[in-house]
Amino acid sequence: QVQLVESGGGLVQPGGSLRLSCAASGSIFSISVMGWYRQAPGKRRELVALITNSGRTNYADSVKGRFTISRDNAKNTAWLQMNSLKPEDTAVYYCNADVNEYGGGRNDYWGQGTQVTVSS
Repeated sequence: QVQLVESGGGLVQPGGSLRLSCAASGSIFSISVMGWYRQAPGKRRELVALITNSGRTNYADSVKGRFTISRDNAKNTAWLQMNSLKPEDTAVYYCNADVNEYGGGRNDYWGQGTQVTVSS
């Protein structure tokens, strides 16, 4: 079993910054892809950013140039640096990991979510 724990959400004014963290623990051999998704009230969960274990990244068009995803493979941890935040970035942010587990299993895990609110 694997657990993902997110932290770093909160209330910030438009134009401000926040840094989200996601730490994975448990029966982890390796993590292929880590990602951040978000879900605003009344909307579907959407991809924000992905990063592979080799460091390749992919971003939603709405956050390109403002958000940066990074990870430390040795620590099984990923971060999302969010700058120039806008009210439309308000959502619950979820961490996701594609995990290769000891014993040969491969499973997809989600964190519990962290609220990000951008408001003056």
